[in-house]
Amino acid sequence: MITVERKTGETDVSLSLELAGKRKIQVRTGIGFFDHMLTSLAFWGGWDLTLHCKGDLEVDTHHTVEDVAITLGQAFKKATAGCGAIERIAYAFVPMDEALCRVVVDICNRPYCVFDADFKVERVGDYETYMTEHFFRSFATEARITLHMHGLVGTNDHHMIEGMFKGLGLALRRALIPREGGVASTKGSL
Repeated sequence: MITVERKTGETDVSLSLELAGKRKIQVRTGIGFFDHMLTSLAFWGGWDLTLHCKGDLEVDTHHTVEDVAITLGQAFKKATAGCGAIERIAYAFVPMDEALCRVVVDICNRPYCVFDADFKVERVGDYETYMTEHFFRSFATEARITLHMHGLVGTNDHHMIEGMFKGLGLALRRALIPREGGVASTKGSL
């Protein structure tokens, strides 16, 4: 179990993460839709996740979403340190009614994020949709993964965003599957 805390003048985040968990998930950020997305991510990743964040939501959701992404990315990086021979590269396509999202990951120790989605509304509940890209970029940077995320089609932003979070969980779970033959790199290390 990995534990990470982050306290700033804007947020107070604490989390515990177990990647090979039993889907014991408890998330409280003060942003209902964001809690739902993080729960979906952890469920499809097969994680145990306890995450609490108190943020300056009277300003907006930016600091809360950003600091949760940073903290979760740091925990993921710690949890995968020295994981050895894993599949490393994986993808997921997630349909949610009219929406279809594609997520491709490389657990490679090289942070990069490509994000392509067109949202139609400014908010889903209290969650600002523009923060979706920022969450995934911040997570990828701190987790030190390469992440390509594409909202291929869709008209319902709730479905589009949820497909992305589910897809990330599923792709990461697939990328962490142990493999024979050593580290998946011609260099011999990631």
